[in-house]
Amino acid sequence: MNDTLNRPLRDLRISLIDRCNFRCPYCMPSEKFHHAYEFLDKKKWLSFEEIERLARIFVGLGVTKLRLTGGEPLLRPNLDELIRQLSLIPGVEDLALTTNGSMLVQWAQRLKAAGLGRLTISLDTLDETIFHQMSGEKGSVKDVLEGIRAAEEAGFESIKINAVIQRGINDHTILDLVKYFRGTRHSVRFIEYMDVGNQNHWDNAQVMPSSEIISLINAEFPLQRIGGTQSGDTSEIYRFKDGQGEVGFISSVTKAFCGTCNRLRLSADGKMYTCLFATHGTDLGGHLRSGATDEFLDHLVRVVWMKREDRYSEIRSEIRSEILHQSHPSPKVEMYQIGG
Repeated sequence: MNDTLNRPLRDLRISLIDRCNFRCPYCMPSEKFHHAYEFLDKKKWLSFEEIERLARIFVGLGVTKLRLTGGEPLLRPNLDELIRQLSLIPGVEDLALTTNGSMLVQWAQRLKAAGLGRLTISLDTLDETIFHQMSGEKGSVKDVLEGIRAAEEAGFESIKINAVIQRGINDHTILDLVKYFRGTRHSVRFIEYMDVGNQNHWDNAQVMPSSEIISLINAEFPLQRIGGTQSGDTSEIYRFKDGQGEVGFISSVTKAFCGTCNRLRLSADGKMYTCLFATHGTDLGGHLRSGATDEFLDHLVRVVWMKREDRYSEIRSEIRSEILHQSHPSPKVEMYQIGG
Protein backbone atom coordinates (compact mmCIF):
# COMPACT_ATOMS: atom_id res chain seq x y z
CA MET A 1 0.00 0.00 0.00
CA ASN A 2 1.83 3.11 -1.26
CA ASP A 3 0.95 6.80 -1.21
CA THR A 4 0.98 9.13 -4.22
CA LEU A 5 4.78 9.43 -3.98
CA ASN A 6 5.20 5.64 -3.82
CA ARG A 7 6.02 5.63 -0.09
CA PRO A 8 4.89 2.49 1.79
CA LEU A 9 3.31 2.56 5.25
CA ARG A 10 5.68 0.98 7.78
CA ASP A 11 5.81 3.08 10.95
CA LEU A 12 3.00 4.07 13.34
CA ARG A 13 3.64 6.56 16.14
CA ILE A 14 1.00 6.42 18.85
CA SER A 15 0.54 9.35 21.23
CA LEU A 16 -0.82 8.00 24.52
CA ILE A 17 -1.42 11.28 26.31
CA ASP A 18 -1.39 15.00 25.48
CA ARG A 19 0.19 15.99 28.80
CA CYS A 20 3.78 16.35 29.93
CA ASN A 21 5.63 17.15 33.14
CA PHE A 22 8.08 19.37 31.20
CA ARG A 23 7.40 22.66 29.41
CA CYS A 24 10.08 22.70 26.72
CA PRO A 25 9.83 26.00 24.80
CA TYR A 26 10.10 24.28 21.39
CA CYS A 27 7.14 22.01 22.16
CA MET A 28 4.95 23.14 25.10
CA PRO A 29 6.00 26.67 26.13
CA SER A 30 4.82 27.47 29.65
CA GLU A 31 3.25 30.80 28.68
CA LYS A 32 0.70 28.85 26.63
CA PHE A 33 0.51 25.54 28.49
CA HIS A 34 0.12 26.94 32.00
CA HIS A 35 -1.68 25.48 35.04
CA ALA A 36 -5.08 26.57 33.70
CA TYR A 37 -4.60 25.13 30.21
CA GLU A 38 -7.34 22.65 29.31
CA PHE A 39 -5.93 19.42 27.99
CA LEU A 40 -8.08 16.59 26.64
CA ASP A 41 -10.65 15.15 28.98
CA LYS A 42 -9.29 11.74 29.98
CA LYS A 43 -12.46 10.12 28.61
CA LYS A 44 -11.31 11.18 25.15
CA TRP A 45 -8.05 9.25 25.39
CA LEU A 46 -8.15 6.05 23.41
CA SER A 47 -8.36 3.11 25.79
CA PHE A 48 -5.69 0.42 25.65
CA GLU A 49 -8.18 -1.91 23.97
CA GLU A 50 -8.94 0.72 21.32
CA ILE A 51 -5.24 1.36 20.72
CA GLU A 52 -4.58 -2.36 20.35
CA ARG A 53 -7.48 -2.73 17.92
CA LEU A 54 -6.24 0.11 15.72
CA ALA A 55 -2.65 -1.14 15.94
CA ARG A 56 -3.74 -4.55 14.64
CA ILE A 57 -5.47 -2.87 11.70
CA PHE A 58 -2.36 -0.83 10.90
CA VAL A 59 -0.10 -3.88 11.14
CA GLY A 60 -2.43 -5.64 8.74
CA LEU A 61 -1.77 -2.79 6.29
CA GLY A 62 2.00 -3.12 6.45
CA VAL A 63 3.12 -1.40 9.66
CA THR A 64 6.02 -3.20 11.31
CA LYS A 65 7.18 -0.51 13.76
CA LEU A 66 5.17 0.88 16.67
CA ARG A 67 6.50 3.81 18.70
CA LEU A 68 4.70 5.04 21.82
CA THR A 69 4.92 8.78 22.42
CA GLY A 70 3.10 11.65 24.14
CA GLY A 71 3.21 14.24 25.57
CA GLU A 72 5.09 12.19 28.08
CA PRO A 73 3.90 8.57 27.72
CA LEU A 74 5.08 7.54 31.19
CA LEU A 75 2.32 9.73 32.63
CA ARG A 76 -0.22 7.23 31.29
CA PRO A 77 -1.23 4.89 34.16
CA ASN A 78 -0.56 1.16 33.77
CA LEU A 79 1.37 1.70 30.54
CA ASP A 80 3.05 -1.68 30.86
CA GLU A 81 -0.32 -3.35 30.27
CA LEU A 82 -0.57 -1.73 26.83
CA ILE A 83 3.01 -2.64 25.96
CA ARG A 84 2.29 -6.24 26.83
CA GLN A 85 -0.76 -6.23 24.53
CA LEU A 86 1.08 -4.60 21.62
CA SER A 87 4.11 -6.86 21.94
CA LEU A 88 1.90 -9.87 21.22
CA ILE A 89 0.58 -8.59 17.89
CA PRO A 90 1.95 -10.79 15.07
CA GLY A 91 3.94 -8.72 12.60
CA VAL A 92 5.26 -6.11 15.04
CA GLU A 93 9.02 -6.19 14.55
CA ASP A 94 9.94 -3.10 16.55
CA LEU A 95 8.17 -1.76 19.65
CA ALA A 96 9.73 1.43 21.01
CA LEU A 97 8.95 4.33 23.35
CA THR A 98 10.11 7.95 23.45
CA THR A 99 10.32 9.64 26.86
CA ASN A 100 11.94 12.60 28.59
CA GLY A 101 13.44 10.03 30.96
CA SER A 102 12.52 11.80 34.18
CA MET A 103 10.40 8.89 35.45
CA LEU A 104 12.39 5.95 34.11
CA VAL A 105 13.72 5.02 37.55
CA GLN A 106 10.18 3.94 38.47
CA TRP A 107 9.28 2.52 35.06
CA ALA A 108 12.31 0.88 33.41
CA GLN A 109 11.96 -2.62 34.86
CA ARG A 110 8.22 -2.75 34.17
CA LEU A 111 8.66 -1.59 30.58
CA LYS A 112 11.29 -4.22 29.85
CA ALA A 113 9.32 -6.99 31.53
CA ALA A 114 6.24 -6.08 29.50
CA GLY A 115 8.09 -6.52 26.20
CA LEU A 116 9.27 -3.05 25.20
CA GLY A 117 12.11 -3.40 22.72
CA ARG A 118 13.76 0.02 22.56
CA LEU A 119 13.92 3.37 24.30
CA THR A 120 14.57 6.87 23.00
CA ILE A 121 15.29 9.50 25.65
CA SER A 122 15.23 13.27 25.12
CA LEU A 123 18.28 15.02 26.60
CA ASP A 124 19.14 18.36 25.01
CA THR A 125 22.15 19.18 27.16
CA LEU A 126 24.13 18.03 30.19
CA ASP A 127 24.38 21.57 31.52
CA GLU A 128 21.98 21.66 34.47
CA THR A 129 21.20 25.37 34.14
CA ILE A 130 20.51 25.21 30.40
CA PHE A 131 18.53 21.98 30.80
CA HIS A 132 16.39 23.62 33.46
CA GLN A 133 15.72 26.46 31.02
CA MET A 134 15.01 24.17 28.05
CA SER A 135 12.59 22.02 30.06
CA GLY A 136 10.59 25.05 31.14
CA GLU A 137 12.20 24.95 34.60
CA LYS A 138 10.64 21.54 35.20
CA GLY A 139 13.42 19.04 34.57
CA SER A 140 16.74 17.90 35.98
CA VAL A 141 19.72 16.37 34.16
CA LYS A 142 20.35 14.28 37.27
CA ASP A 143 16.91 12.65 37.02
CA VAL A 144 17.36 11.83 33.34
CA LEU A 145 20.81 10.32 33.82
CA GLU A 146 19.52 8.24 36.71
CA GLY A 147 16.72 7.10 34.41
CA ILE A 148 19.24 6.05 31.76
CA ARG A 149 21.15 4.04 34.37
CA ALA A 150 17.90 2.40 35.49
CA ALA A 151 17.13 1.51 31.88
CA GLU A 152 20.58 -0.04 31.47
CA GLU A 153 20.06 -2.12 34.60
CA ALA A 154 16.68 -3.24 33.28
CA GLY A 155 18.31 -4.58 30.11
CA PHE A 156 18.00 -1.76 27.58
CA GLU A 157 21.46 -2.10 26.09
CA SER A 158 21.31 0.46 23.27
CA ILE A 159 19.38 3.68 23.86
CA LYS A 160 18.91 6.58 21.48
CA ILE A 161 19.49 9.99 23.06
CA ASN A 162 17.64 12.79 21.23
CA ALA A 163 19.05 16.32 21.49
CA VAL A 164 17.31 19.26 19.84
CA ILE A 165 19.97 21.88 19.09
CA GLN A 166 19.15 25.60 19.07
CA ARG A 167 21.81 28.07 18.05
CA GLY A 168 22.65 30.37 20.93
CA ILE A 169 20.88 28.16 23.46
CA ASN A 170 22.62 24.79 23.78
CA ASP A 171 24.89 24.54 20.73
CA HIS A 172 27.99 25.12 22.87
CA THR A 173 27.21 21.94 24.88
CA ILE A 174 27.17 19.54 21.92
CA LEU A 175 30.60 18.07 22.63
CA ASP A 176 29.64 17.45 26.27
CA LEU A 177 26.96 15.02 25.09
CA VAL A 178 29.35 13.40 22.62
CA LYS A 179 32.03 12.86 25.25
CA TYR A 180 29.57 11.51 27.82
CA PHE A 181 28.09 8.84 25.57
CA ARG A 182 31.18 7.95 23.51
CA GLY A 183 32.34 4.46 24.36
CA THR A 184 28.85 3.31 25.33
CA ARG A 185 26.31 1.42 23.25
CA HIS A 186 24.02 4.44 23.33
CA SER A 187 23.79 6.83 20.40
CA VAL A 188 23.10 10.56 20.47
CA ARG A 189 20.83 11.89 17.72
CA PHE A 190 21.29 15.62 17.10
CA ILE A 191 18.05 17.15 15.79
CA GLU A 192 17.72 20.41 13.90
CA TYR A 193 15.32 22.82 15.56
CA MET A 194 12.04 22.50 13.63
CA ASP A 195 8.95 24.64 13.11
CA VAL A 196 6.57 22.07 14.57
CA GLY A 197 3.21 23.33 15.84
CA ASN A 198 2.23 26.96 16.29
CA GLN A 199 3.56 27.98 19.70
CA ASN A 200 7.35 27.76 19.66
CA HIS A 201 8.11 31.07 17.87
CA TRP A 202 10.39 29.24 15.45
CA ASP A 203 13.16 31.30 13.92
CA ASN A 204 15.37 29.87 11.19
CA ALA A 205 18.28 31.82 12.69
CA GLN A 206 18.18 29.40 15.65
CA VAL A 207 18.62 26.37 13.40
CA MET A 208 22.12 24.93 13.58
CA PRO A 209 22.54 22.82 10.43
CA SER A 210 23.63 19.24 10.93
CA SER A 211 26.58 19.92 8.64
CA GLU A 212 27.96 22.35 11.21
CA ILE A 213 27.43 19.89 14.04
CA ILE A 214 29.16 17.14 12.08
CA SER A 215 32.15 19.41 11.41
CA LEU A 216 32.33 20.39 15.06
CA ILE A 217 32.38 16.78 16.26
CA ASN A 218 34.62 15.55 13.47
CA ALA A 219 37.29 18.11 14.38
CA GLU A 220 37.75 16.47 17.77
CA PHE A 221 36.52 12.93 17.15
CA PRO A 222 36.93 11.88 13.48
CA LEU A 223 33.74 10.47 11.99
CA GLN A 224 32.85 8.12 9.16
CA ARG A 225 29.40 8.15 7.56
CA ILE A 226 27.82 4.71 7.55
CA GLY A 227 24.16 5.24 6.72
CA GLY A 228 21.67 7.76 5.40
CA THR A 229 17.95 8.34 5.53
CA GLN A 230 17.00 5.30 3.49
CA SER A 231 13.94 3.07 3.89
CA GLY A 232 12.20 5.56 6.13
CA ASP A 233 15.02 6.23 8.58
CA THR A 234 15.08 9.80 9.85
CA SER A 235 18.75 10.08 10.75
CA GLU A 236 22.11 9.91 9.01
CA ILE A 237 24.46 7.74 11.03
CA TYR A 238 28.17 8.34 11.57
CA ARG A 239 30.54 6.19 13.59
CA PHE A 240 33.67 7.28 15.37
CA LYS A 241 36.69 6.08 13.42
CA ASP A 242 38.30 4.86 16.63
CA GLY A 243 35.40 2.46 17.19
CA GLN A 244 33.93 4.26 20.20
CA GLY A 245 30.32 4.20 19.02
CA GLU A 246 28.16 6.31 16.74
CA VAL A 247 26.11 9.50 16.47
CA GLY A 248 23.15 10.44 14.29
CA PHE A 249 21.82 13.61 12.68
CA ILE A 250 18.18 14.40 11.95
CA SER A 251 18.14 17.21 9.38
CA SER A 252 14.50 17.93 8.63
CA VAL A 253 15.21 21.60 7.92
CA THR A 254 18.40 21.58 5.83
CA LYS A 255 18.28 18.10 4.31
CA ALA A 256 14.67 16.97 4.15
CA PHE A 257 13.89 13.26 3.98
CA CYS A 258 10.23 13.47 2.96
CA GLY A 259 10.92 11.23 -0.02
CA THR A 260 11.34 8.16 2.20
CA CYS A 261 8.87 9.06 4.97
CA ASN A 262 6.76 6.00 5.80
CA ARG A 263 5.18 7.22 9.06
CA LEU A 264 1.65 7.79 10.29
CA ARG A 265 0.82 9.38 13.64
CA LEU A 266 -2.11 8.71 15.93
CA SER A 267 -3.08 11.28 18.55
CA ALA A 268 -4.25 10.39 22.05
CA ASP A 269 -7.88 10.94 21.01
CA GLY A 270 -7.57 8.81 17.89
CA LYS A 271 -6.93 11.30 15.09
CA MET A 272 -4.64 10.05 12.34
CA TYR A 273 -2.08 12.47 10.86
CA THR A 274 -0.09 11.81 7.70
CA CYS A 275 2.67 14.33 8.48
CA LEU A 276 4.40 15.86 11.50
CA PHE A 277 3.46 19.26 10.07
CA ALA A 278 -0.16 18.42 9.19
CA THR A 279 -2.98 20.92 9.63
CA HIS A 280 -5.75 18.36 10.04
CA GLY A 281 -6.26 14.68 10.84
CA THR A 282 -8.73 11.87 10.23
CA ASP A 283 -10.85 10.97 13.25
CA LEU A 284 -10.43 7.20 13.57
CA GLY A 285 -11.37 7.35 17.25
CA GLY A 286 -14.73 8.91 16.50
CA HIS A 287 -15.55 6.24 13.94
CA LEU A 288 -14.33 3.52 16.28
CA ARG A 289 -16.57 4.71 19.12
CA SER A 290 -19.52 5.04 16.74
CA GLY A 291 -19.40 1.33 16.05
CA ALA A 292 -17.27 1.19 12.90
CA THR A 293 -16.14 -2.27 11.86
CA ASP A 294 -12.52 -3.24 11.37
CA GLU A 295 -13.24 -3.46 7.66
CA PHE A 296 -14.45 0.14 7.55
CA LEU A 297 -11.45 1.41 9.52
CA ASP A 298 -9.10 -0.61 7.32
CA HIS A 299 -10.66 0.95 4.20
CA LEU A 300 -10.51 4.47 5.65
CA VAL A 301 -6.81 4.18 6.46
CA ARG A 302 -6.14 2.81 2.97
CA VAL A 303 -7.95 5.70 1.30
CA VAL A 304 -6.18 8.35 3.38
CA TRP A 305 -2.72 6.84 2.89
CA MET A 306 -3.13 6.25 -0.84
CA LYS A 307 -4.09 9.93 -1.28
CA ARG A 308 -1.17 11.12 0.86
CA GLU A 309 1.14 13.64 -0.80
CA ASP A 310 2.75 15.42 2.19
CA ARG A 311 6.30 16.73 1.81
CA TYR A 312 6.34 19.79 4.05
CA SER A 313 10.05 19.80 4.84
CA GLU A 314 10.98 19.71 1.15
CA ILE A 315 8.85 22.76 0.35
CA ARG A 316 9.03 24.50 3.75
CA SER A 317 10.07 27.92 2.44
CA GLU A 318 7.31 27.93 -0.16
CA ILE A 319 4.64 26.96 2.37
CA ARG A 320 5.82 29.41 5.01
CA SER A 321 5.76 32.21 2.43
CA GLU A 322 2.16 31.34 1.56
CA ILE A 323 1.19 31.27 5.23
CA LEU A 324 2.59 34.76 5.79
CA HIS A 325 0.21 36.08 3.13
CA GLN A 326 -2.88 34.36 4.53
CA SER A 327 -5.16 36.30 6.87
CA HIS A 328 -6.27 33.14 8.68
CA PRO A 329 -3.75 30.35 8.06
CA SER A 330 -4.69 26.82 9.16
CA PRO A 331 -2.81 25.93 12.35
CA LYS A 332 -0.50 22.94 12.32
CA VAL A 333 -1.02 20.12 14.78
CA GLU A 334 1.05 20.62 17.94
CA MET A 335 4.00 18.27 18.53
CA TYR A 336 2.79 17.30 22.00
CA GLN A 337 -0.37 15.91 20.40
CA ILE A 338 1.42 13.52 18.06
CA GLY A 339 4.77 12.93 19.71
CA GLY A 340 7.20 14.32 17.16
